[in-house]
Amino acid sequence: MAVPGTVRSVTFDVLRALGIDTIFGNPGSTELPMFRDFPEDFRYILSLQESVALGMADGYAQATRNAAVTNFHSSAGLGHALGNLFTAAKNQTPLVVTAGQQARSILPFEPFLYAERPTEFPQPFVKWSCEPARAQDVPRAIARAYHIAMTPPYGPTFVSIPVDDWDQPCDPIAPRRVASHLPGDPDLLREIAVALASSTRPALVVGAGIARDQAWDEIIALAERHQAEVWVAPFAARNAFPEDHPLFRGFLLAMRDKINEALHPYDVIVAIGGPLSLYHIEGEGPHVPEGVATYLITDNPSIATWAPAGTALLANCREAIGRLLAGPSPIEPRPLQERASLPALGPGVLTDGYLLQQIAALRRKDAIIVEEAPSSRSPMHDRLPILVKDGFYTCASGGLGHGLPAAIGVALGRPGEHVIAVLGDGSSMYSIQGLWTAAQLGLHITFVIINNGRYEALIGFGRLFGMQQIQGSHLPGIDFCGLARAQGVKSWLVDKTSNLDAALSEAFATKGPTLVEVRVD
Repeated sequence: MAVPGTVRSVTFDVLRALGIDTIFGNPGSTELPMFRDFPEDFRYILSLQESVALGMADGYAQATRNAAVTNFHSSAGLGHALGNLFTAAKNQTPLVVTAGQQARSILPFEPFLYAERPTEFPQPFVKWSCEPARAQDVPRAIARAYHIAMTPPYGPTFVSIPVDDWDQPCDPIAPRRVASHLPGDPDLLREIAVALASSTRPALVVGAGIARDQAWDEIIALAERHQAEVWVAPFAARNAFPEDHPLFRGFLLAMRDKINEALHPYDVIVAIGGPLSLYHIEGEGPHVPEGVATYLITDNPSIATWAPAGTALLANCREAIGRLLAGPSPIEPRPLQERASLPALGPGVLTDGYLLQQIAALRRKDAIIVEEAPSSRSPMHDRLPILVKDGFYTCASGGLGHGLPAAIGVALGRPGEHVIAVLGDGSSMYSIQGLWTAAQLGLHITFVIINNGRYEALIGFGRLFGMQQIQGSHLPGIDFCGLARAQGVKSWLVDKTSNLDAALSEAFATKGPTLVEVRVD
């Protein structure tokens, strides 16, 4: 007969069985009993604010391909984390988010720092939420939350845990496996394979699902088999195709007319791993070129059902591409047109484009880029190509405050690799206290702050509305090097092109976290 333990000991046994040994958080009073006699084979990653903890967990889960666990303080702490919880949902990141609740015996009296309607609070950004009816149900709830988070489409789940549950007696739980696989409808996959084989000019539109499903090699093989030109889906949060490949054509903009214009030359369009018709502004006209056979392959039923055009197929990207590769042989491929390359920028003016060009030139070949610099996304596409598998992470939601802590999570999940976090000045201030955690852990991250002294993306977007003045958009007087030094991070200030390369080279070569503030024109 199995020896009974406590809710706490059984929960840690469950986490061990699931391959989890790390918890991210910022603790409060209602969480403390969880950490009584904290196991030596676990580590607690402390952030100085809950949104930072959730961003770190997001990056870590994506890097390790396993759900990460966070622990927050009742409604107050979880409330701080909601912005990055929204991002994790859009990123389709598997997370088990837990939060403390006041003791069961005093819940009828609306006690200090309790969570009112806790399971509703994180919705709609979680796939499933629960406050267990009994203390003994806590380990099973966490196990279920894990399996739901790891079932496609991946995403966050939530468990609220009363403070007095952890010390209660609890019987052990046998480990389980839950297999979740979407092989895709074979008849529709055959239809897509025939369409590709019969096409005289096919296009592939690739999204973050290629990276999640580890289909990098397969998508390259599919493109080369059919001489299909490859576009990246709007706002893709991961890299899905080598950007120096002869078949790579660029990035679709999140505008209806621009998507239609880019895809107009093709006779078959297959979008794999991400939404094709994702818009940021209103538009008119067709969603895809009229008369063009369009197919969408995704593991997300929501994307499949709201898509305004195309035949949708629910499937794992790698599995689906494997079936397509086994399809009919293509017709004679047409001659491939060379893609024009941009001329290099000279060192006359310190622009964000020049900075990104020099990062590309000086980085290690296998360096990982984590980005949150919205106003520099276009020059990044032009000047900082992503060339290696799992070499890029960004925020799928459009919210701010994810990039800096996500870089910390990625570095934790991929030890020994170099992470370069490319951040806007406004973006970085949402989570600047994450530098402290990076310093405490000694992570090999270079934070590059593109300092233009304003919310440039907001100013540019305002022009679409005919606005020449945008209130609350300027950010003068922030000393990023000072903020870094105060938290234990070595830093360099660059304000002219002549000292940029030396600063980047030294920062890249320095073990541990570094920060380079670049004041761009």
